[in-house]
Amino acid sequence: MTKRDYYEILGVPRNATKEEIKKAYRKLARKYHPDVNPGDKNAEEKFKEIKEAYEVLSDDNLRARYDQFGHQGVSDEGGFGGFGDFGGFGGFGESTSDFGEFGDIFDIFFGDGFGIKGQQKKGPRKGSDLRADLELTFEEAAFGVEKELRITRFEQCDVCGGTGAKPGSQPTTCSACGGTGQIRVSQRTPFGHFQSIRTCHQCGGEGTVISSPCSNCGGKGQVKKQRNIRVKVPPGVDDGTRLRISSEGDCGIYGGPPGDLYVHVHVKPHPHFKRQGYDVIYELPLSFVKAALGCEVKVPTLDGEVELKIPEGTQPDTVFRIRGKGIPRLRGGSRGDQLVRVKLFTPTNLTEEQKEILKEFESALSEFNHKVKDKGFFRRVKDAFMG
Repeated sequence: MTKRDYYEILGVPRNATKEEIKKAYRKLARKYHPDVNPGDKNAEEKFKEIKEAYEVLSDDNLRARYDQFGHQGVSDEGGFGGFGDFGGFGGFGESTSDFGEFGDIFDIFFGDGFGIKGQQKKGPRKGSDLRADLELTFEEAAFGVEKELRITRFEQCDVCGGTGAKPGSQPTTCSACGGTGQIRVSQRTPFGHFQSIRTCHQCGGEGTVISSPCSNCGGKGQVKKQRNIRVKVPPGVDDGTRLRISSEGDCGIYGGPPGDLYVHVHVKPHPHFKRQGYDVIYELPLSFVKAALGCEVKVPTLDGEVELKIPEGTQPDTVFRIRGKGIPRLRGGSRGDQLVRVKLFTPTNLTEEQKEILKEFESALSEFNHKVKDKGFFRRVKDAFMG
């Protein structure tokens, strides 16, 4: 059977560039691949034809011979046997490996997603960001504080200036990849001959190798150092707040800027206070006698004790607000408030006298419709329970 013209098969002109040929091949390969058309013999044959055309036109030497002599010029070249002899997809490179990765097969369908395509650019790169944890007291978080953190980070080597090479020497171009930082690898699979571009194993993608490494950093261009960093914590931070300290992370690579330091704040619990937004919650333990008769008590705040008047007849869980005694706001301005919640406590281990007084109190409340008018009785209650 007469073979069709390879340019006609791929649908490209005879002066098509390699990129145009590759683009046309990928488009047709996606359409006619046997995995996309299971059981379709016509698609399988079409795929073999497309693969064979690309094998020739993607290779400069084979394409030149085909342009001059036609199919006869490449008929003695093996590797067009399709699935039978695992013919190749060719045109991606020279070095071969009999076993490839699963992702290389899908490169046909999904473009450049399963490999590194194009030459890597060895340019300035920002250093890595670092994390540190800082524990604060309740008061330190409320009013702000300046703390010193000790961190370990990478800094540029002072001996080689970050090149990684011994002073007086320079990194040399990698012989494995020619300085591109990449190598091309071929795999033979039941679907054909697949190739991909990968990071060079010899230089790690850098494109250069160091034959005489710096004795101080071992050729890395960086060394670990411990530093004390002053951290200014603003007023009003809460547990879980993250502070960014610019340029205090690892040093940059190839002249890039350093990373940042992120400080995660942890606030220790307070024995008396709890935080609710910018307000401070304080639970005031109060006897039922004081709640019933009213009193003045000293209440602790972040600024010291203040006098708080408790009116008579105060009920459990009543909340009193002390203005401006809460947490300062992060962006400045006013402070929150302190909320004092009354918590009544029941006395234990009562004396016989106290028990009798309580019984008399309950009887009086019932008799006078919850209104006790006997002033002398109130005095006896105060003497018994309040001293």
